[in-house]
Amino acid sequence: MKLINKRPGFLLVVLSLIFSLGVDAQDLKHLRSFMQAAPTPPDAIPYGNNPKAGHYLNTGDARIYYEVYGKGKPFVILHGGVFGSTYEMGRFIDSLSKNYQVIAISTRGHGKSEMGSTAPTYEQKANDVNAILNTVTKDSAIVLGFSDGGYTGYYLAGLYPNKVKKLITIGAGEWLKGSRSFNITRKDAFGLDSLYWKQQMALNPHPEKFEEWLVSINQYYNTVNISKEVFGKVHCPVLLMAGELDQNAALKTVIGAYYMFPKVQLAIIPNAPHPAFQVNFPAVWAAIVPFLQQ
Repeated sequence: MKLINKRPGFLLVVLSLIFSLGVDAQDLKHLRSFMQAAPTPPDAIPYGNNPKAGHYLNTGDARIYYEVYGKGKPFVILHGGVFGSTYEMGRFIDSLSKNYQVIAISTRGHGKSEMGSTAPTYEQKANDVNAILNTVTKDSAIVLGFSDGGYTGYYLAGLYPNKVKKLITIGAGEWLKGSRSFNITRKDAFGLDSLYWKQQMALNPHPEKFEEWLVSINQYYNTVNISKEVFGKVHCPVLLMAGELDQNAALKTVIGAYYMFPKVQLAIIPNAPHPAFQVNFPAVWAAIVPFLQQ
């Protein structure tokens, strides 16, 4: 999940208006998504930390963790960035694994995946995903990405067009250099949701490098530019989704991106914020199903 930090206190105010923590701070037994509003059910599948489904792949400078669920055509799931995790994508995995082979990837620096030594660019993340696809299947895949995962999906489809059959993104519009300012610190992260980060640090193979990783993330996000040059290379069918009230991928950036894809459909979830699927999953799912059936 990407977060805007244009002025002091803005990030905290926006998120506190969107979510309420309401969790037992002592409960470290079950994974939770960032700013989760209720305790995790004790019988929930621990997506992102499930030994029964987990695998690692060395993609060059990092061991990347991923989980595989279900059988059928491959379907890649990519979570949000910095504050994102595979666990937040749980309802998608639950629904899709009934008919697909779901490959849920923890992108570098998230969950149990190593941070690596290279810059955390979308090209690098796309290369990681491609390496995992080559290991798991010979088939092309449908890809669903939220926020950071959506941008990774754009680069994956552009760099490896034969690997992406269809692409679904949520909260990933046009991103012009300088339109956002990132300076996320450890204090910011733990101040927003300490329980989530305690769990993430317990999973992280190199928690001592967390601050260093945040610096590299801030540097990259402050220089990235994603517009027509990137979108125009995506030739597979795209379902471009966003919450009407998305505070990170503003509606105008999503609509702007809509006109830059060769093959695209648009779905806006009314009165929903950046993580639209967490507040109105039925509406998001209702838009995805016909796109998959076409």
